[in-house]
Amino acid sequence: MYARTAANAYASVGVQTGAMSASPHRLIVMLFDGARAAIARARFHMEAGKIADKGMAISKAIEIIESGLRASLDHTAGEDLAANLDALYEYMARQLMLANLHNDGARLLEVDKLLADLASAWGQIDPAQEPEPEHQLLRPRDAVSIGA
Repeated sequence: MYARTAANAYASVGVQTGAMSASPHRLIVMLFDGARAAIARARFHMEAGKIADKGMAISKAIEIIESGLRASLDHTAGEDLAANLDALYEYMARQLMLANLHNDGARLLEVDKLLADLASAWGQIDPAQEPEPEHQLLRPRDAVSIGA
């Protein structure tokens, strides 16, 4: 029992430390991962008939979506995109609530797929990659003609 408690504490510290040192972009990735992991746990508990554990896992996924992903939207930067994502996150939270209420694995799969698609799209955005400086875009042939 102590080993499990210690392992959970260690994992919690690892997640907290990772979150404290993560970039804003990486934090969103972590939120997607966390919500999908909670949904996976909910599916596992649903199949095992562990109703209370299923409910806690779904509640965790809803919390991540509502208090993490939805709350982090910047409605001033991209009004249409932020409004669409806001509506999608609201839809996901509602679907998760209904999945919990009706023990509906299909709704869990639907939300997981939506999160996977969003996470994939978000992964295509890499703020660490900056455009190359103009002088590095020159081909060797161009460099020779410039120097001549």
